[in-house]
Amino acid sequence: MIFNKSNYIKIIKFIKLGKPHLAGSLFFYFSIGALLAVLFNAPFVLSKFILAWIIIFLSGWAVHYHNDYHDFETDHYTKPTPISGGSGILVEHPEWRESSRLMALTLIGLAIIFSIVFTSIFAYSSTFVLFVIMGNILAWFYAAPPIKLSYRGLGEFGNTAIAFLFPAMGYWSLMGTLNLPFFIFVIPLLFFQMLFTNSVEIPDMEGDRMGGKMTWIASKGRRFGFKLIAISGLFATLSFLIIPYTNLFPSNIDFRVIVIISLIPLSLGIIGLIKNPLDKASATKICVYNLASIILAAFLINCYFVYLLIPSNV
Repeated sequence: MIFNKSNYIKIIKFIKLGKPHLAGSLFFYFSIGALLAVLFNAPFVLSKFILAWIIIFLSGWAVHYHNDYHDFETDHYTKPTPISGGSGILVEHPEWRESSRLMALTLIGLAIIFSIVFTSIFAYSSTFVLFVIMGNILAWFYAAPPIKLSYRGLGEFGNTAIAFLFPAMGYWSLMGTLNLPFFIFVIPLLFFQMLFTNSVEIPDMEGDRMGGKMTWIASKGRRFGFKLIAISGLFATLSFLIIPYTNLFPSNIDFRVIVIISLIPLSLGIIGLIKNPLDKASATKICVYNLASIILAAFLINCYFVYLLIPSNV
């Protein structure tokens, strides 16, 4: 038989190479944008929601295939952790490297095709397609030459953009546009993602240095990273405190609830700063908690928005 247990294991491993679970975990950013649009009285159209999520999931899934392809040499110096270091699968199976690149291009192509289908079905502007293309280009050049953002001290900006791109797709898919309230609301999410980004870079500091990957952590050290994590958490909370004073948001959104939720990643960021673990094992443990706190905070914001949308007579 062509399809045997060995082939099955290889297929599963190749799927894991793309880390689809990490792309899936960013669903909560996407749905925050979508639910915010509904709170602004955009109609919730399930077909729009699902198709837009497919587009963003395919794009997010492609990222790990092309990052592992372009980081192939650097990944020889890093040991994968639950949150960082690539998958390590191409290091184990270098013969799959070209397949990884082709898989990334296939997923990106599918995302663009689905975005064209989306604009055709729902009569949206072609700018929607351009947005998807530009997002994938930004992700591609995180590690790809000639730009190689992560090797020039600019990768953090590309990673942080996730907190704009994913909510934007959710909001745009239902609202039909991006407007000032969205751009304001996304500011604290960008600080959340900066916290997230530095947390995934901290475990790989030594390997990134040996591989020539000049992340902020590789350049300035773990202490700097934990400081930036705590500051990012603080700015996220302060942003949520300030947002209601713009008077641009529905009165039923009580931002005090969101501020309380934002204290979860802020608290863990402060704990990390106080403990200041410099060895990889201890630092990685704290960073895992940091990432969990961001996912939890995003999940709870989603829950709060859903609560606000439940009719009062139910």
